[in-house]
Amino acid sequence: MPGGRLTQQERQQIALGLADDLAYAEIARRLDRPTSTVTREVMRNGGPTGYRADLAHRATEHRAHRRTAPSRDPHPADRPGDGRDPGAIGAFEESITTVFMQSGLSRMPARVLAALLITDSGSLTAGELAQRLQVSPASVSKAVAFLDEQSMVRRERDERRRERYVVDDEIWYQSAVASAHANSAVAAAARRGVPLLGSSSPAGTRLENVARFLDHLSEMLLRAAEQGRDVLLAKPAPEPDGPGAPDGPGAPDGGSGSAADGRG
Repeated sequence: MPGGRLTQQERQQIALGLADDLAYAEIARRLDRPTSTVTREVMRNGGPTGYRADLAHRATEHRAHRRTAPSRDPHPADRPGDGRDPGAIGAFEESITTVFMQSGLSRMPARVLAALLITDSGSLTAGELAQRLQVSPASVSKAVAFLDEQSMVRRERDERRRERYVVDDEIWYQSAVASAHANSAVAAAARRGVPLLGSSSPAGTRLENVARFLDHLSEMLLRAAEQGRDVLLAKPAPEPDGPGAPDGPGAPDGGSGSAADGRG
């Protein structure tokens, strides 16, 4: 009914309407809902091309749970009182978790990865993750095992011999390399079927084309990972501040001309 919370069935109708390229107003009319309700629902859950009814429903339930859950320390050990907006950070964490889920991760690995990413240290223990996410240590352990298998986190021991889970710049490089190797393994497996099915048969030709494509993709990904490694390790250039800061690289000291003045 208008004004109530969207049901899972309504979200499925929204997804079907988007798949049929219907306008938000038409979807809203069919649901007997305000257009603004449908627009807000879609835009906060992946947009018109990324909206999925099941993920949107889960995210809404999670938000409702967060609103009714007992209040926690607003500044746990990994979130110092540095002036950051806890509400905005929480919303961002939820948003990037949803993006990870849309890319194929299940919810708990997505939550663990998001929590590690937005922690300044990039490192948390199982206990810290369990406390932060309000889940059992067993859930954290299972999620970390999956992420470790995918080369998306790294394990290390701290000075107290506790196992810590780490996300750093090198992890993204290693994850890309692991993805390339996985593509190569699929290519090799596909190619083993070519002589069995006959290289001139439709199935044999299909397998060979798949193998060639994945080999090419793997090679390109490895090359791009090597070239992009410097980007991961580079430090952002400090932003100029103060009234005397130049407008851009190469601007003369005290110059008053604009970029357009030097054309021609």
